[in-house]
Amino acid sequence: MLHFIARIDIMPHEALLDPQGKAVLTGLAALQLPHIQDVRVGKHLLLRLTAPNQADAEAMVTKACKELLANPVMESYSFELQQSE
Repeated sequence: MLHFIARIDIMPHEALLDPQGKAVLTGLAALQLPHIQDVRVGKHLLLRLTAPNQADAEAMVTKACKELLANPVMESYSFELQQSE
């Protein structure tokens, strides 16, 4: 079995409002950082997993994202997979 690390980013769809991002943007303006024009808040996850090969590892991460980690109605996801020791 090979060892992998998956770095996953989950973000709200661009078409949806992001109230948490708007709250952060308001806070940044209060810190006198008016040149920051937009903030989108998402999640970053790191998974460590074992699999017989890269394709199986990618399939596992995809299943985890589609079925548990991301809400496909409201969020999109992307990931990078690296073999580790």
